[in-house]
Amino acid sequence: MTAKIRLYVEHPLGPGQSVPLTREQAHYLFGVMRLSVGGQVALFNGQDGEWLADVAEASKRGGLLSCAEQTKPLQLPPDLWLLFAPIKKARTDFIVEKAAEMGAARIMPVQTEFTNSERIRQDRLQAHAVEAAEQCGGTFVPEVTELQRLDRVLDAWPEGRQLMFCDEAEVGSALRLAENEPGQPWAILIGPEGGFSDQERKRLKALPYAHVVSLGPRILRADTAAVAAMTMWQQALGDWS
Repeated sequence: MTAKIRLYVEHPLGPGQSVPLTREQAHYLFGVMRLSVGGQVALFNGQDGEWLADVAEASKRGGLLSCAEQTKPLQLPPDLWLLFAPIKKARTDFIVEKAAEMGAARIMPVQTEFTNSERIRQDRLQAHAVEAAEQCGGTFVPEVTELQRLDRVLDAWPEGRQLMFCDEAEVGSALRLAENEPGQPWAILIGPEGGFSDQERKRLKALPYAHVVSLGPRILRADTAAVAAMTMWQQALGDWS
């Protein structure tokens, strides 16, 4: 049996485990969703899979859930990072939500030379990733990192991780991801609204682990490009293939 309501909790899950609720969670379950004692919720914490839990105590300020049975094992996504330059607030939220739904293991906002946004609310974006996992039935929540400069990220790039560099200047060129072996650590880089600078493009193309790809015959908005790139990668090398 699967409950209609899914909730992310920062608490261990297991047989007979009691899970206390925060005031916000209690308001959502008992005030908004009108659950009461005896109701059921699907819980996940990003580590222990999904568990069906019964409402043992319910009040406006808190409550207690009791784990009954595991309904899904932990399903880890491929080892894929999404790097993107933040754009307008709602569209940045969209990128984070879709990346979480589509199977990113880590979401990394990066500041490029032409990035318009110089700051983000990391906690708010992380909350969007949690909400996306709750809605899509996932059992894993990707980490959303703080905003970092792209050049510094590249300076500290981990050995063995490949990079799919989506360059709007390559519109119309062929996609060759399928020539690579599945199962390797990867990252996808989406540029800002104004594109990459000549200096950034030159550095990226010179990297031995970078794979320059096109996202089709038309220049895409950054949020559309993120979804298109993840779709292409998942079909060629991820857990959709």
